[in-house]
Amino acid sequence: MSQYYDNNSTVNKSTVQEHDVIMRGRKLLEITGVKQVESFDNEEFLLDTVMGALAIRGQNLQMKNLDVDKGIVSIKGRIYDLIYLDEQNGEKAKGFFGKLFK
Repeated sequence: MSQYYDNNSTVNKSTVQEHDVIMRGRKLLEITGVKQVESFDNEEFLLDTVMGALAIRGQNLQMKNLDVDKGIVSIKGRIYDLIYLDEQNGEKAKGFFGKLFK
């Protein structure tokens, strides 16, 4: 069984995974708790995380690292904004995302 270590304690991967977003100088993002990369290009990424859909917009965005087993994504480029897309009024996040960035 896969395990990862957090603050010197052992946690089974089957438990709820933590979600962290670490930004370094608006040029590098490290995101944990990623379940799936829905879509991406050089201006926006849409990630499905354990805390909901996360949209990242910027310029010259590139996926620097992707570890599907650990749920870690690293993105480099010029970061403009990070937006969590919560479902509201029965509207799905992808629909909201599409309306937001038309």
